[in-house]
Amino acid sequence: SQSTSIEQGASTITQQLARNVYLTHERTYDRKITELLYAYQMERLFSKEEILDLYINAIYFNNGTYGIEAASQFYFNTPAKKLSKAQLAFLAAIPNNPERYNPLKHFEATKNRQERILRQMVEAEFLSEKQYKKLVQEKITLNVRTKVDNYPDYVTYVHHELKQLVAAREGLTARLASKDQTVRKQAEKQLQTKVTKLLNSGVTIHTALDPHLQTTAKQALNNGIAYGDIEGAAVVIQHHTQELVSLIGGKNYKKNSFNRAYQSYRQPGSAIKPLLVYAPYIEKTGASVYSQVSGANYCKNGYCPQNYGGATYGMVPLKTALARSYNTPAVRLLDATGIETSFEYLDAFQFEQVSEQDHRLPAAVGGFTYGMSPLELTRAFTSFYDGSYQPARAIVKVTDPEGKTLYKWKDKQKQVWSPATVAKMRELLHEVTVRGTAKAAYFPTGYIGGKTGTTNGVKDIWFVGLTDSYTTGVWVGRDKPSSIESIYHSSPHVRIWRNISQQAEAR
Repeated sequence: SQSTSIEQGASTITQQLARNVYLTHERTYDRKITELLYAYQMERLFSKEEILDLYINAIYFNNGTYGIEAASQFYFNTPAKKLSKAQLAFLAAIPNNPERYNPLKHFEATKNRQERILRQMVEAEFLSEKQYKKLVQEKITLNVRTKVDNYPDYVTYVHHELKQLVAAREGLTARLASKDQTVRKQAEKQLQTKVTKLLNSGVTIHTALDPHLQTTAKQALNNGIAYGDIEGAAVVIQHHTQELVSLIGGKNYKKNSFNRAYQSYRQPGSAIKPLLVYAPYIEKTGASVYSQVSGANYCKNGYCPQNYGGATYGMVPLKTALARSYNTPAVRLLDATGIETSFEYLDAFQFEQVSEQDHRLPAAVGGFTYGMSPLELTRAFTSFYDGSYQPARAIVKVTDPEGKTLYKWKDKQKQVWSPATVAKMRELLHEVTVRGTAKAAYFPTGYIGGKTGTTNGVKDIWFVGLTDSYTTGVWVGRDKPSSIESIYHSSPHVRIWRNISQQAEAR
């Protein structure tokens, strides 16, 4: 018996349309039966021409384009009705296997398939031999519509996070971190294949990007450090969703270039004190914000840190010691809590470059071998919102063309600080912005608090702070570390933070 459906391969076009519009692409008998039922209903309701029309406007043409109109605009930068027959046949070659016939990567294969389609049209007597020769000889020139990346910093990070997400959900994370080079290389290859296939299948990556805040942060950074080769990075995390809503990788960031927000590891200076020194000390001892600590000179095993300018102080409350960023009290507190105990708290934040060799007293004032990225440090500070920690993510979910969720983070929230410690830490951090080193950060709002950080020789300046809705981190420095003391006193890091946070809270 002869089929009355328009056929293509093992499925009729009606069945493929049913799958594209109503169903998923999974291969099961149940899905196949449902597909047949849908196809049967559609063939009762629509004419063959209408079905073909719907099909052509629903199929995938690679590079994120669905339907002939979108494909025409993307590949030739022109409406479909203005295409020549040769161009239309060229586009018709793609949907059979969008990966194999992706014109941007496999132009020759796509052209060969176009010629095969035209030859079939001659055989079916839709074209004459003369017309065929003319169409085959017509030169196909792509005029790809350039996609404008409005948020290159964030998009670059999303691609990085997508790899992490796929690795986590596919069980590749441990192998990617393996010390065995062969195992690691194999896992990297596997991951790259999976990610490429995923991106070519027409998925949608749903992100937490806040376009307004991203633009605000970019302007604040560019205006705040308009000095030659001095660079910066900014990260904004929304508390109640624990989402990464903005990420700036540099002043005039170009897509896929070095992204300082997550690829640059720098010493944190005193910005580490709340996480490694004060919160663990308060958690362990129950000390109040008015508990006293000595600000006098300190020496232990040949390590003799100095307060800024070599100043010495008597007994000072914790509130004053942190607000004014005294160093000797911080080292004393770390010693009192115990280095290992304090680092156990820090471990909760999974700083990638923090290792056993950092477990020593100089860490109290930011002396780390490699340090941390602005994203890592800002993520950790979110724990001062309610005591819990969950890594902030840019990707909300990844869905297939039918809207089915393929990948989603499954992070578990963990409690790091007790409510009592959080309340005291928020008071200490607030003091920094009212009577301490970050007075330039202050603006009238519900809650405001944070901590500055300056590394030896003023090579890096940091400010990470919280408001009611957001935790924002700002780093300023040169890519090749050298002194930026000439701009330090104008507090660019703190002013950039305030500009971003004021706009964020005003919404």
